[in-house]
Amino acid sequence: MSVLDHLLCPLDQHPLSWVGNSLLCPQGHSFDRARSGYVNLLPVQHKHSRDPGDSKEMVAARREFLNGGSYRPIADALWTGVHAHFSSSQPMTVFDAGCGEGYYLDHLVSGLREAGYTVAAQGLDISKWAVTAASKRNSEIGWIVGSNAALPTPAARFDLLLCLFGYPVFSEFARVLKPDGLLLMADAGPDHLIELRRVLYPEIHPYRDHHAGVIDGFEPLEEQVVRFEFELTSGAAIGQLLAMTPHLHKAPFAGREAAQALERIRLTADVRLRSYRLCG
Repeated sequence: MSVLDHLLCPLDQHPLSWVGNSLLCPQGHSFDRARSGYVNLLPVQHKHSRDPGDSKEMVAARREFLNGGSYRPIADALWTGVHAHFSSSQPMTVFDAGCGEGYYLDHLVSGLREAGYTVAAQGLDISKWAVTAASKRNSEIGWIVGSNAALPTPAARFDLLLCLFGYPVFSEFARVLKPDGLLLMADAGPDHLIELRRVLYPEIHPYRDHHAGVIDGFEPLEEQVVRFEFELTSGAAIGQLLAMTPHLHKAPFAGREAAQALERIRLTADVRLRSYRLCG
């Protein structure tokens, strides 16, 4: 069985089947598997730009930064949160909506399997560059280029859905989760990278928590604050962090210049890890 089974055609929502190295739907739409193993289910007519999502340069910066281990405590907290909700005696299906270059999903799946879980996992991102990198990270996960606005998977398919620092579409998440399924979200807290933001911006705007309230269709379970300090000791590492954040484009020119001139900085990571149960 392929890790890319149970997918839907993004054009007509019919089930896709493998014929050779291509996914075909009954209406004749065809989607080829890329050389590195992923499948692109984002048709041209569904794109809002020629190259949506993170650029090749942003993905490369994120890959190098995350591989350096500075955000490992976030990945470890994710694993701990999932382990607390699921038993290794039951097979798990996992979907990462906005997987980026695959760091968090790879860490989670690898840890679950080491702990004796049977896991079938898929990750989706709108950036083909991110999915290309993810497919090279772990070939045992099914990687998909697609959009959270229309997840190419049947209803009630997954036990766990991740949305980590991404753009949630809660109606789609509710559709593809199994009854009593779990949604796990990670978002930046008020002090996340506050030291870098003080360099970048002349004024720090008040924190806005976009997902603190009630989410339609979901019951909130718990919130964990993942807070720690880490130090970057080279201009290259600081540049990688800056390149993988929205601040690279949002910050004023003077702030970006000041940040790029740094060779060392001690930073605060402040992340909100929240879990929700799909309402029956």
